[in-house]
Amino acid sequence: MKKITIIGTGYVGLVSGTGISDFGHNVICSDIAEEKIEMLNSGIIPIYEPGLKDVVERNVQAGRLSFSSDVAESIQSADVIFIAVGTPESENGSADLSAVFSVAKTIAENLNTYKVICTKSTVPVGTGDKIINIIKTVAGNNAEFDYVSNPEFLREGAAVNDFLRPDRVVIGATSDKAFDILKDVYRPLYINETPMVHTNIATAEMIKYASNAFLALKISYINEVANICEAVGADVQTVARAMGSDGRISPKFLHAGPGFGGSCFPKDTKALVHLANEVGEDIRTIQAAVEANQSQKSRMVDKFIRLLNNSVDGKIVSLLGLSFKPNTDDVRDSSAIEMIEGLLSLGAHVRAYDPIANSNMKKRFPLVEYVDNWQSAVKDSSGVVILTEWNEFRGLDLQELATLVKEKIVLDTRNILSMNELYRLEFTFDNVGRKKSDR
Repeated sequence: MKKITIIGTGYVGLVSGTGISDFGHNVICSDIAEEKIEMLNSGIIPIYEPGLKDVVERNVQAGRLSFSSDVAESIQSADVIFIAVGTPESENGSADLSAVFSVAKTIAENLNTYKVICTKSTVPVGTGDKIINIIKTVAGNNAEFDYVSNPEFLREGAAVNDFLRPDRVVIGATSDKAFDILKDVYRPLYINETPMVHTNIATAEMIKYASNAFLALKISYINEVANICEAVGADVQTVARAMGSDGRISPKFLHAGPGFGGSCFPKDTKALVHLANEVGEDIRTIQAAVEANQSQKSRMVDKFIRLLNNSVDGKIVSLLGLSFKPNTDDVRDSSAIEMIEGLLSLGAHVRAYDPIANSNMKKRFPLVEYVDNWQSAVKDSSGVVILTEWNEFRGLDLQELATLVKEKIVLDTRNILSMNELYRLEFTFDNVGRKKSDR
């Protein structure tokens, strides 16, 4: 049983720390944000992630998981330290590593015994070398530590299961001792024959970016195929199903929609493009995916405005779904942002409902009217847009919707509504890469 410290109690840090404690280790999740630590010590989970609260409570009660704002003490008492702070996008598209480097300096200042220092944060190739240099500069060349890159592969909305039952664990370590220690941290997975990918630090860092960028590329690809389907009368859902049945392709991430968002794909694709430029190489496919994604979000706004006969000013319009995907309250780079900006700029009255993300979007758009259910959102509306495929929208009662709206106009950006029912109820509608009604 190891003593583990996780620095950073955001999405990655909290899920990872909780999961490692569930493996039987003693874990301290540490953060300089005292209000976060106070919330966690009061049993309040500051992020929305299905199943996380139960795992946190189980391990807190077992005495394996605790929370502290004393970062220095948390470092000194640990065998293994995980860096799990944010790496947001900077103005030039590169990853902002200031928090990572600040943590590295703090670790160096409190390096009292041999420790394995491990980065979970998503960082560009070469960051590990910079962290090592910071620690050696501050703590001295004789400081006893090993450095490991251990990227996370967590999907928001399914992160607990992803951590406890991963497809693989990537461990970038040049020291056999450090690799064995990390393998011991993940021993329950190793025993269950989860693949352990042992590689060098740079390769581990690259695996994370290459994986996220490839998935983003698949999304942008199927969205552009969907746009062609609209032009030629094909159905993208049937196209994607047939493509996905090919084992070389797989059906995952072949769902046409309004464009990808969230905390990872937008910033990681841009960071990979920035890295390629820095080393004098081109990565045209990912640059194209970034551009296609932005174009897809703008295309959704244009679609909706066309459905409204290019007349938006003063009209009530309804948005169903604000988070970038279901089962999360994360609105970062959500397609709803582009839609809200476009509609507000044209004078629309925007009314919105999301099962859990209203408060997060309200911080960005306080002038939007936020309501507590979809019925209130669509009441007397001149047009409805579905932007997130929450289950309650999949089961939307279209007959009830028809009685509530002022005008029967729907844009289904997630292709979750029955076109037959929309036709039967005489809705004017559009979607992504499928048939649409004629006005």
